Amino acid sequence: MAESNTIPLPALGGIRSADLAFTLALFGVVLMLILPLPSFMLDALLALSIGISLLILLLIAYVKEPAEFSVFPTLLLGITLFRLALNITSTRLILIDGYAGHVIESFGKFVVQGNYVVGTVVFAILVVINFIVITKGAGRIAEVAARFTLDALPGKQMAIDAELNSGTIDETQAMLRRQKLQKEIDFYGSMDGANKFVRGDAIAGILITFINIIGGFAIGVLQMDLSFAEAAKKFTLLSIGDGLVSQIPALLVSVAAGILVTRTADSETLGVQVTAQLTRYPRALAIGSVMLGVFGLLPGMPIIPFLTLSGLGGYYATRLHRQQTEDEAKAPPAAGRRGAAAGAAGGAGPGEAGARGGAPSRTTTEEDMARAIDLDVFAIEIGYGLLPLADEKQGGDLLQRITGLRRSVSREKGVMVPPISVRDNLELDANDYRFLLRGKSVARGQVMPGRWLAMNVNGSVVRLKGIPTREPVFGLEANWIGNDEKTTAEVNGFTVVDPASVLITHLSETLKNSIWLMLGRQDVQALVEHVKEKHPALVTELIPDLANLGLIQRVLQNLLREGVNILNLPVILEGIADYAGITKNADELSELVRRRLGLYFVTEFEAEPGKVKGLTLDPRLEQWLAGRVQRTPTEIGLALDPATAQHLLDELNRRTTEMALQSLSPVLVVGAETRLAIKRFFESSLPRLSVLSFQELPASTEVENVGLIPLPPHLARMEPHRPGAVAQPAMQMAA
Repeated sequence: MAESNTIPLPALGGIRSADLAFTLALFGVVLMLILPLPSFMLDALLALSIGISLLILLLIAYVKEPAEFSVFPTLLLGITLFRLALNITSTRLILIDGYAGHVIESFGKFVVQGNYVVGTVVFAILVVINFIVITKGAGRIAEVAARFTLDALPGKQMAIDAELNSGTIDETQAMLRRQKLQKEIDFYGSMDGANKFVRGDAIAGILITFINIIGGFAIGVLQMDLSFAEAAKKFTLLSIGDGLVSQIPALLVSVAAGILVTRTADSETLGVQVTAQLTRYPRALAIGSVMLGVFGLLPGMPIIPFLTLSGLGGYYATRLHRQQTEDEAKAPPAAGRRGAAAGAAGGAGPGEAGARGGAPSRTTTEEDMARAIDLDVFAIEIGYGLLPLADEKQGGDLLQRITGLRRSVSREKGVMVPPISVRDNLELDANDYRFLLRGKSVARGQVMPGRWLAMNVNGSVVRLKGIPTREPVFGLEANWIGNDEKTTAEVNGFTVVDPASVLITHLSETLKNSIWLMLGRQDVQALVEHVKEKHPALVTELIPDLANLGLIQRVLQNLLREGVNILNLPVILEGIADYAGITKNADELSELVRRRLGLYFVTEFEAEPGKVKGLTLDPRLEQWLAGRVQRTPTEIGLALDPATAQHLLDELNRRTTEMALQSLSPVLVVGAETRLAIKRFFESSLPRLSVLSFQELPASTEVENVGLIPLPPHLARMEPHRPGAVAQPAMQMAA
């Protein structure tokens, strides 16, 4: 179960009581701006201001991620308004009564020892620290963090979508990650604006203090008949005390804001994080201790504090070094870790023991021989450099991701994906991998552990320092970059993913494209038995009188081959039962079944709800192609002359490229008579082109023509004389 990224609220009288209390507090702050308060109430409110500031500073020390404290920008505005209201109240008391309570008087007399010159200097230093150092730096960090977070948003969203599609995470986890991402964006954007309130509060504190000094001096001399020296001392001390009481909470909140925006996401609190990183390298601590000892031996230096710190540092450095040595001794050797990775990845392939120079670990039996000649339905082979990706002891999660991907593809396609074997192959280069379907390599690629793949999806002109490559699925320009370039890539619109995600995304597309080849008769039998539990009459009618498992298998394979899922298996079997008496041709049955399924799968190709944007054929061209469709008892094909085939291929290539630039899926809509023949003919050249028929579109679906494929010129010239004639003999060919 995913952890919540918010701080749980304590049950202080329930949510409604908390809402009421917060509303009354805001209303009370507004009243403070208008109504005078007695000095004892001002003392209580000043103590509350200091307490709230301390609480915020301590809370931030325990926050693990900045976005956990998402209420901080709003809280910052509230306490800033509260302090300004306190300043107005204290100013009113200082100028009217010459007295503003014990808290301000104590700060004016005890903290600065009754010396208004010292108080002025201390106040000025606090203002400089708060306004120039902390507030300005925190504001700049918040601004940069907001911009970086916003610029990295598309890449992070695409990474979430990629993990969802690969099955690494489910929909609930993806939703939680999107909510967390949105919360981070809202938080950093709010912090960018909230820091302006902190700067404004610091400026207001300076102005209010000087106004109090000038106004109090005037009132003391003109209205209270005090001497210049008495008026200056009395009202300056009160004004400085008031300023110190305001600036200390403001300084605490500014420090808290600076700590919060400089925090990085971590699973530990601030204290644990700082301690762990400061003590990570005992050698640095030991050298620092020696240097402190040298400082203590310099003439005139107090030797006791320096040597004390030097001794403590050396003691802790020795302890840390001894602990690290013990941990390394307990850790397994590198060879053992590699062996564990190989075992986790599925073991060596047949004959690999001989390649390594080792002998078999047990006597060969007939069972071992039978297992050796068995082919995995689907397997992954990786080079030795990729073993850490599959080794859990080294932080690899490849095996878990593959399990999640199998579950995701099975749920999406309606077919149980068979177990996937993962093994190392010394014949591959260190960072290479390949996918095998029943022993035949169907795809291969290369990833670089320890680096990130930055894909230029937004056409950025920024050049990254990395190794140029191409993304294996879509062929996008990309670079393998180091950690130092990752932030630069994200800020400039690159999509950045880790090596395991690249491999899993490639595997996901390969499985989806090959799933129809994995569907065997035994799998079909299992699917039919599953349907029979709820629809026994349907299965009894269909098998064996109307169709056998082989015919059902070929129909299901045809659907999966073109990306149509078979989740609605009862609807598919009903279609086969209705039309199996008319034809036993699997291709023709598939086309008839598609018409029933159109209501369920055509929505995937809609650019807008109820609207498919696609290419169409010139009616004369489609009529001519219908005459070139060839049907045999086992398949449907298209016979074209080379000139016409080349013309259609060029036009479709150009048009689909234009659609891709408009972020549209390449779709061609034709009549049912030619749909399958056209799809099969151009399948190898245009694998991403989806071909739909008008007959399978739901009645409510509108087709918007985005391009018309014209009749080839050589056919157009011959059309008036010999309709349908061709210049060359027809021949079966693949585009």
